[in-house]
Amino acid sequence: MLSETARGRRVEVVAPWQHDGKSLVEVLTKNGYRAALYPDQVTLATHLDQQTGIVILTQEALQSGTDAVQRSLAAQPAWSDIPFVVLQSARSGQEIHVSPLPRTILNVIELERPLGSASLLSAVEIAMRSRQKQFEIRDRMEELAASRKALAESEAELRRITDALPVLIALLDTTCRYRFANQAYREWFGIDPADMLGRTVEQVFGEAAWRAQEDAMRRALAGEAVRIELSLPLPDGRRRETELRYLPRTVGGGRIDGVHLFAADITERKHALEAISQAAARLEKRVEERTAALRMEMQARSESEAALRQAQKMEAVGQLTGGIAHDFNNMLTSIIGALDIVAIRMNDERTAKVVHAAMESARRAAALTQRLLAFSRRQSLDPSPVDVNALVQSMHMLLAQTLGERVRMEVDLAPRLERALVDANQLESALLNLCLNARDAMPDGGRLRIATRFSASMPLLRPDHEANAGGYVVLDVADTGVGMEPAVKERVFEPFFTTKPIGQGTGLGLSMIYGFVQQSKGCIDLQSSPGEGTTLSLYLPVAPAAAAAAPSRETAGTTPGDGQLVLLVEDDGQVRLLVNLLLEELGYVVVAARDATEATSHIASLSHIDLLVTDVGLPGMNGRQLAELFREKHPSVPVLFMTGYAENAAVRSEFLGPNMTMIAKPFALDVFSQAVTNALAGVK
Repeated sequence: MLSETARGRRVEVVAPWQHDGKSLVEVLTKNGYRAALYPDQVTLATHLDQQTGIVILTQEALQSGTDAVQRSLAAQPAWSDIPFVVLQSARSGQEIHVSPLPRTILNVIELERPLGSASLLSAVEIAMRSRQKQFEIRDRMEELAASRKALAESEAELRRITDALPVLIALLDTTCRYRFANQAYREWFGIDPADMLGRTVEQVFGEAAWRAQEDAMRRALAGEAVRIELSLPLPDGRRRETELRYLPRTVGGGRIDGVHLFAADITERKHALEAISQAAARLEKRVEERTAALRMEMQARSESEAALRQAQKMEAVGQLTGGIAHDFNNMLTSIIGALDIVAIRMNDERTAKVVHAAMESARRAAALTQRLLAFSRRQSLDPSPVDVNALVQSMHMLLAQTLGERVRMEVDLAPRLERALVDANQLESALLNLCLNARDAMPDGGRLRIATRFSASMPLLRPDHEANAGGYVVLDVADTGVGMEPAVKERVFEPFFTTKPIGQGTGLGLSMIYGFVQQSKGCIDLQSSPGEGTTLSLYLPVAPAAAAAAPSRETAGTTPGDGQLVLLVEDDGQVRLLVNLLLEELGYVVVAARDATEATSHIASLSHIDLLVTDVGLPGMNGRQLAELFREKHPSVPVLFMTGYAENAAVRSEFLGPNMTMIAKPFALDVFSQAVTNALAGVK
C-alpha cells in the first residue's frame, strides 16, 4: 500500500523531442515534483498506476499510441481520473495534424507554447490538487464501505447471538408491535419471527396472552423496569414456566420509543424449588420426628440411668445385708443347735418352756435373716417349671380369707400360659406378701386384681442377665389403693423401709420379693401414682421345654443314725462344735475339720467315709471344690452342703452334682436329721 506522500505524486512526461522533455523534467524537479520522461504514449501506458499524479503530453506525442493509453486508463479504478496537460504549438505557414485524446479522457488542460515556467507550474499545481482530491474521495469511499461491512457483520453477529440464546428476545414499539424477534420464538411456539414483525402481541398470541402482559408493558413504556412470571401454553399442550422482563428503550432526549422484552424458561427452576420446598418440608417433619424421638430417648435414658442407679444402690445394700445375714445364720445355727440339744436332755417343764420361747425367737430371727438373704439374692433357690395359673388358683381360698370382705378380688388368668422357671415356695410367699401390701393400701376397701400374661421381653434387663429366649410369664397384682409418691417409689424395695407405723411391719416384704425375682433372672415393674392405686408386675422367665418337674421332698423328722462315719468341714468354730454335737446326738461318728486343707488330710487317711457334710463358703478351696476332690477317692459317697450365704449356690440345680444335697442355715435338729438321712439314702 502506498504511503500518503507517495501516492499520485509522480508527473509523467511524454515528449518525443528529447530536448523538450528534458527541459520539462528539469523545471518540475527544481520545483519539488517527481517526474518521469517517456518517449511515447505506448511506453506511458505501461507505467500508469496509483503513483501517477498527472500526465504532460507535448503536441508531438499525440500522434501515436493513444489506443494503448486508453486501454490502461480503462483498467484504472472507477474513482481514478488522471489529469492530462497538453502542450500545443502552432508555426506560421504550417498545418499540424494532431491525433486527438480519447473521448473518455475528460480531465484535460491545454496550454499553448511557448509558455513560461510559471504558467506550466500553475497548471501542474491545479492538476495535482485535482488528482489528490480523487485519492481523498477514494479513502472516504473505502472507509464508508468498511463501515457498512462492519455494520452488516455486527448486525449479523448480533442476530446470531440473539438467535443462539435460549431466551425470547424482542423489541416492541409504543403500539406494542414487534419490531424484532429472535429464533427462540420458533423453537418455543413454532412461529416464524419474520411473520411477527409489524404485528401486535394480541395479534400474534391472542387476547389472553395480551391481557396477562398488558399492565407490565404499559408500565415499561412509562419508564419502569418490570419483572413478572407467567405460565405460557406450548403447542404440544404442555406449559412453560417463564420469567419475563420488560425494559424501556430510551433514545435521545430521554424519550422512550419502545420496550425490550426478555423471557427465560424457569420451568426446571420452579420444579427444583418445589422439590426443595417439599424436601425441606419432609426434612422439617423428620427433624420434628427425630426431635421427638430424641426427647423420648433422653427420657428413656434418664429413666434407665435412674433405674441403674437404683439397681446399683440396691446391689450395694444387698451385699451389706447379705454379709450381715451370713454372720447371723452362723450364730443362729449355733443357738438353735444348742437349744435342740438342751431340749433333748432336760426334764424340767419350766425350763422346757423357756427353751421353747428361746427357740421361737431364734426361728423368727432365722425367718428375718432369710428375708435379708432373699433381698440380697443370696438365698438358695430350687427353681423348677411352675404352672403359675395353677399356683394362683391353689392360693385363691387362702388369699380370699386373708384379704377380708372389704376387698373384692378378681382373677384374670391367661389361657395356655407357659410354665415359669421359678422356686414355687418363694413365688407363693411373694404373691401372699403382695396381696397383704395391697390390702393395707386399701384401708376403706377396694378391688384387687391378680392376672397372668405372656411377654416376649421385660422392661429393664439387668447388666448381669441375658434376655430369656422363651420370653416371660408376667404375674400382675393391681390394687385401687392410695398409691405411692415418687419419693416412696424410689425406696420401696429397700430393706427395712416401710410406710407403716412402728411395730406393724419390718419393711422386708417387698425387698425379699425384689431379691427373689432378680435372683430368678426376672424383674419387677412398679407402676403407681398417688390416689390411682399400684400395679406390681413380676416378670418370670419361661422354663425351657426340656426342664423337668420339681422333685418331691420327704417330710422332716428325726431319724437316728447307725454309727456311720461323717466327715464334717466347717470354718466357724461354734457352728462346727454344734453340728458335731448334733451328729453325735443322732448316732453318727464324726471326724471334724476346720477347712479344706485339713479335710484333705482326713480324706487321704480314712479308708471309709459314709457322708461328707461341708459348708459351702470355706476359706481358700470352697465346699464345692472340696466335694470334687473328695469324689476322686470316694465317687459314690453322698455329700451334704450347708450354706448360710449362697452366693455360689444360688440355684441348687446348677450347683449340685450327682448324689449331692443342700441344707440352709440355720436349721433345727429334726430338719438336719432328715437332711442327713435323705443324703445317706440318696434322696434329694
